[in-house]
Amino acid sequence: MRTLQDDTLRFLREGYTFISARCDELETDLFTTRLGLRRVTCVRGAEAARMFYDGGDITRAGAVPSTTQHLLQDVGSVQGLEGEAHRTRKALFLSVLGPDQQARLAEILGREWNRSWQRAGESVVRLEDVMARILTRTACSWAGVPSGMVDAPVLTDQLRSMVDHAGSFGPAGWAARVRRRSAEAWAESVIEHHRALGPVPDEHTALGGLLRHRDADGSALSARVAAVELLNVLRPLVAVTRFVLFAQVALARAPQWRERIAEGPSEDVVGFAQEVRRFFPFFPAVPGRVSSPFRWEGHDFLAGERVVLDLYGTDHDARIWDSPESFRPERFRDWEWERHPYSLVPQGAGDVRTGHRCPGEWATLTVLRETVRRLSRENFDLPAQDLTIPLDRMPTRPRSGVLVRRRENGAGYAADGR
Repeated sequence: MRTLQDDTLRFLREGYTFISARCDELETDLFTTRLGLRRVTCVRGAEAARMFYDGGDITRAGAVPSTTQHLLQDVGSVQGLEGEAHRTRKALFLSVLGPDQQARLAEILGREWNRSWQRAGESVVRLEDVMARILTRTACSWAGVPSGMVDAPVLTDQLRSMVDHAGSFGPAGWAARVRRRSAEAWAESVIEHHRALGPVPDEHTALGGLLRHRDADGSALSARVAAVELLNVLRPLVAVTRFVLFAQVALARAPQWRERIAEGPSEDVVGFAQEVRRFFPFFPAVPGRVSSPFRWEGHDFLAGERVVLDLYGTDHDARIWDSPESFRPERFRDWEWERHPYSLVPQGAGDVRTGHRCPGEWATLTVLRETVRRLSRENFDLPAQDLTIPLDRMPTRPRSGVLVRRRENGAGYAADGR
C-alpha cells in the first residue's frame, strides 16, 4: 500500500487554493492525503457537492475538529444532528430565519446602520469594526433579545473571535475559547431569565422559537443547548461582516458598478451580492465523515473515513462558471439557486430545507443587499491602504480591515487602495 504524504504544510501555505491545485495536478476531482497526520479524502465540484450533502452516506457529526467545533457550532447544535432529530431542529431555524423574516431584518439593519454612521461622523474608521457592531446589535434585535440584556461591545468582540480564530491553535485559540464560554454563559442567562420571568418573545424570533421548541423526542431544549443555538443565530450574522468588506473591495475595484447598484433594479444588487459570495473567499472547505460505505468516482469510501469538500474551489470551477477568476455580477441575471443547489456553495450545498445547507443564506443576502446599496449611494472615501486578501489565512479578510470615511456632503466616491 502506498504511504500517503502529509500535506499539512502545503495546505497552510496555499490555503484556499490547496484542494483545487492538487486536483488540477492530478487531473481529478478526488484525492486522498493526510492533513494533521489524519487520512482525508478531498473532493471538489458540483457532483462532489451533491454526493457530500445529498448522498446520505456522509455525516457532519464528529467530522469538525474539536477546536473549530467548540468555537463555531459547539456540542448539541443542529449541525451535529442527523435524521429526524436534524429535521425537527432545522424546521425551527427555517421558521425564524426564513424568507418571511427578511423584511424585519432589513428594517432593523437600516436603523442600526443610520445610528452607527451618525456616531462615526466623518472620521476614518475600519469598516470591519463598524459593521461588526452594527450586525451584533441587528442580530440581537432580530433574534428577540432585549437590548437591555446586551453589552454590545463585549458581545461583538466575542462573536468576532469565534469566527476569526476558527482555524487557530495555541494561545490565540485558547483565548477565543474563553471568550466563547463567556458568550455561552451570557446566552444561557438570557434563556433562563425568560423561562423564569418572561415574557416569551414572539415565536417568529429566534429567542421565542428556541424557548417554545420541542425536539423530535418531545423534550424542550436544555438551557445550555438553547444558548448554543442562540449563538448559532447571532454569530453567523456577524460573520457576514467579511462579505461586506469584500463587497466594498469589489466596489473599489469595479466602480462602474456603484452607479448601477445605487439607482438600478434590485436584480443588479442581488447579482452583485451573489457574485461577492462566489468570488471572494469565505470558508475554504467543509469536513464530513463517512457514515456507511459507498463507492463514488472509482473510490471506495469506508465507514469512518474523513472527507473534505472544497467550497472555494467549487465556486471557482471553470466547468461551472465561465471565467471564474473574473468578477462578473451579470452572470447571476435570471439565476435561481433552487435550480443550482450544488454550484454556488460558499455556505454549503443541497436543499436548505432538508439537508445541512446553512439556513442563514437568506439573511446573508438581505444584509449584503442592504449594505451594498447603502455603500453605493452614500459618500464613502477609501484612503490609501492595503486591500489585498491573503489566501493563506483562513478565514481571511482584506489586510486593512477596509478603512473608510463617510462624508455627509461629498462629491462622490474615491478609492485609493492596493
